[in-house]
Amino acid sequence: MVLASAIEPLRVARDYSDNAQFTWRLLSVDGRDVTSSSGMTIRCDAPLNQARDLDILFVVAGYGARSQTKPALTKALQLVERRVPMLGALDSGAWLLASAGLLDGHKATIHWQDINQFSETHLNVEVVTDRYVMDGNRVTAGGATTVTDLMLKLIGDRGGGALAFDVSNMFVYDSRQRRPQDGDVVVRAPQLTKAVAIMRANVEHPIGLALLAAQAALSERTLARLFEREFGIGPGRYYQNIRLDVARSLVEETSLSASEIAARSGFASSSCLSRAYKDHFRHGLREARHSRRVMSRA
Repeated sequence: MVLASAIEPLRVARDYSDNAQFTWRLLSVDGRDVTSSSGMTIRCDAPLNQARDLDILFVVAGYGARSQTKPALTKALQLVERRVPMLGALDSGAWLLASAGLLDGHKATIHWQDINQFSETHLNVEVVTDRYVMDGNRVTAGGATTVTDLMLKLIGDRGGGALAFDVSNMFVYDSRQRRPQDGDVVVRAPQLTKAVAIMRANVEHPIGLALLAAQAALSERTLARLFEREFGIGPGRYYQNIRLDVARSLVEETSLSASEIAARSGFASSSCLSRAYKDHFRHGLREARHSRRVMSRA
């Protein structure tokens, strides 16, 4: 999804403007095709060491990014950095750049689930929670929608604001023009968006719903109504789901103990986490970690 969010705006910009500068190539370390976490095979054009004549080299990574911090990739990134004017990272790609020392001294962002551990691990990177960050010759964005925002910014810088607006209209519409239908992605109430952002910023130390409502400038009753109307579940359950998603990432991508994961995802104990995890995902912590190890060896 992140890769498509990067490429599709470029495709539309190229088609609208007939501008040869909006082109792209897909590279992998050895030039071989790669398989996404969803099982899709992505055809690559060349190995990373053939990266030349690029305005920006983006490192795209998501699920399992930390397991890819291997010497061969680190060396390849360090070598190619000398040949490109700008380096970028999308989703969890910042983890790979930072592990190669290529974000030292720069501001950067990453997918929200990785923010806390990323900042704790890479002390030479100024980690921020902005949707995307442009700092000198480094560019980072956190997730699919933020990647689209970044690409529109880059298209506007190179092709003008009118072109960026035309491209955005291919992906975004004014929801006020018609009534939403089942399956539509609609613009959420700003208070709801703020409440979700507050939840994501307070995973390790969850706050109560009364304080959450106050920080979102809502009453508790209005907060509950908004979540029930928009998501079909209450704010407490939604908050727990966010923390469980963080826990799952830590289970599958780190060697942290259950008690450490519980602490980092805002659960009082490992037993509390285990019960909530199994109820939500229909399998336990141990099964999830074992399954991921089997997949990484495949």
